[in-house]
Amino acid sequence: MTTVTNSELVSFANELADAARKVILPFWRQPIEVESKVEHDRPIAESPVTVADRKAEEAMRKLIEERYPSHGIYGEEFGQVRTDAEYVWVLDPIDGTKSFITGKPLFGTLIACLKDGAPIIGIIDQCVLKERWVGVVGQGTTLNGKPVTTSGCATLKESMMYATTPHMFHKGEESDKFEKMCDRVLRPLYGADCYAYAIVASGFGADIVVEADLGLYDYCALVPVVEGAGGKMTDWYGRRLTLENHERSKGRVVACANAGLHKEAIAILGETWRKSFTSSIITKDGLLYFVVGAILGAALSRPRT
Repeated sequence: MTTVTNSELVSFANELADAARKVILPFWRQPIEVESKVEHDRPIAESPVTVADRKAEEAMRKLIEERYPSHGIYGEEFGQVRTDAEYVWVLDPIDGTKSFITGKPLFGTLIACLKDGAPIIGIIDQCVLKERWVGVVGQGTTLNGKPVTTSGCATLKESMMYATTPHMFHKGEESDKFEKMCDRVLRPLYGADCYAYAIVASGFGADIVVEADLGLYDYCALVPVVEGAGGKMTDWYGRRLTLENHERSKGRVVACANAGLHKEAIAILGETWRKSFTSSIITKDGLLYFVVGAILGAALSRPRT
């Protein structure tokens, strides 16, 4: 078997990003048909998909099959092949399709190369702004060829925290823990998709990203970008984000500018969750019933002696 070097893989990953750019840009801010994918077990059941998503992934998959036919592919639009291979390419042609279809240039093409299931190379490519982050394990992260590093604050109470939307968290444990994070940070912010991780990696002022309900293709490319820049990115319990761990992690991720912030965040996100009093509210036909209300009502209904 011919050994492939990291430099070869990085060069090829850039070729994939170039190919996706060529497909996506002609559709930018043009009339485009939008289809809906519905997954009823997710907090946000509906997600959009366009011809640009599909054609961009097709272009990247074609190049992989031609250059590295033994490598695996794990794509958002066209599924998985050979995921037990030594090298697996994880593709999200347009992360942030809602941004794309509404003309907001905060979407990105995500490309990851996994070796033995762990991300070793990651690309975040914003084709409209012509910004490309490339992260390589052990080699650092660049933005358009220039090295970048994180520069986060020291504590959660000083930090700026991003999530794509507060609606991405399942009610109960996820929403309770995210609300606690919102209470601890200086400002919670929303709406940047993968771009939030890029600005954390670049030290542009964002310190933390906390998200849930992500697919493998939503986060694999982000790990080398964030960690190559000096940050730390894991699941909510501090476990590595790998192909093998995906089901355990449940798509819950946290990316921090430094290890100190990560330690504080994990103390909240990874703590044992107990259903709070407010979580025990039962909603039916628009009425709210509280356990304490039932007790009070029973007491008031007793005949006086």
